[in-house]
Amino acid sequence: MGDWQKDDDRTRALRSPDPSPVAREETVPRAVSRVYGKARAGGGPVKPLPGSSGALGAAAAASPGGSSGGPSGGSSGGRGGLRPPGAGVRPKGPRRPGRLIARILAGLLAALLVLAVAGFFVIDSRLERIEALGDYEGRPADTPGTNWLLVGSDSREGLTKAERRKLATGSSVGRRTDTMMLLHIPEGDDRPTLVSLPRDSYVPIDGHGSDKLNAAYAYSDGGPALLAKTVEQVTGIRIDNYMEIGFGGFVDIVDAVGGVEIDVKQNIKDPKAGIDLKKGVQTLDGGTALGYVRTRATGAIPDLDRTQRQRQFFAAVVKKVASPGVLLNPFTSVPLALAATDSVKVGEETGTFDLLSLALAMGGNPITTVVPVGSFPTVNGQSVVKWDREKALRMFNALAEDKPVPKDVLK
Repeated sequence: MGDWQKDDDRTRALRSPDPSPVAREETVPRAVSRVYGKARAGGGPVKPLPGSSGALGAAAAASPGGSSGGPSGGSSGGRGGLRPPGAGVRPKGPRRPGRLIARILAGLLAALLVLAVAGFFVIDSRLERIEALGDYEGRPADTPGTNWLLVGSDSREGLTKAERRKLATGSSVGRRTDTMMLLHIPEGDDRPTLVSLPRDSYVPIDGHGSDKLNAAYAYSDGGPALLAKTVEQVTGIRIDNYMEIGFGGFVDIVDAVGGVEIDVKQNIKDPKAGIDLKKGVQTLDGGTALGYVRTRATGAIPDLDRTQRQRQFFAAVVKKVASPGVLLNPFTSVPLALAATDSVKVGEETGTFDLLSLALAMGGNPITTVVPVGSFPTVNGQSVVKWDREKALRMFNALAEDKPVPKDVLK
């Protein structure tokens, strides 16, 4: 027994080493594992379930350094590199409805911006531009602020016979202007000033001597350019923008904004203008409004009385056009834009942004007045309007210098 033991000690170094773990695994029968009481299929090792301590241990062993803590083998948890189940996983909370609403609003705003830009180019391309403001020798120099010449013509263009009968416009041919107004928009915060220029104003017209102001538009060699030149020469103010609208366009624009509220100062019945109005505040549709600004059936001086109604109505309609209820409502702003571009003519230098600035300026409660009048003589068998030269010059000089008009010349 002792010899055998000594022999074993002597020969141990000569014997082959113990088989490797892999060899032992191949030679030693493996116990069959069971899953939920049933024999598990396959011969591979059982893998730990995800999230279990076994899984974390296996991951730690597989990582460099033998732990999840990096090469040093440490971890932020201080427990041999093992993290508790679910550590580092951000829990999913409930969706916030505010974020969804914000995204929807952002999408809507982006869509509105695209539509607004597209609409701008569409409207600008539809505007009818005409030659109205041109350079000539002796033209007034540029002055502060922005000056508009606003013209309402008696053109029946686009009106059918039935529409002419309904609107009581008659069937006159040729071209004349029923309304002429000078609008000054100051550079600062002062209120705009809207000045009526009576159509019968007796003024010098280049190449035609002296005549009524609206004759400058009616001459065969006249039109917008001669009218604008005449206004510049008699006022000393350089015109920056020209806008003109006919009877049909006037009606369409008023109807597009749903009518305009007007305080009618007295009962007015005028078959020639197609109106029968009672005194008081009321909303006028396009056809009635046209008759209201055209009638000459009131006042001792019908032409001056009419200019007052024209200023009143123009201020009211532009103020409504510039109101948020119209501009931000596609059911009114789109028909308005289409009606305006189909009805309005502007100078070549006038664009959509200029028209928008005009509307916004008129929404700021402008001062409305008429050129100071001195007398109503009869010249060549026609009754005309002569300005009070001294007061008129004071008015136009103040506007040319971008200053408020003296109160004693306002009417």
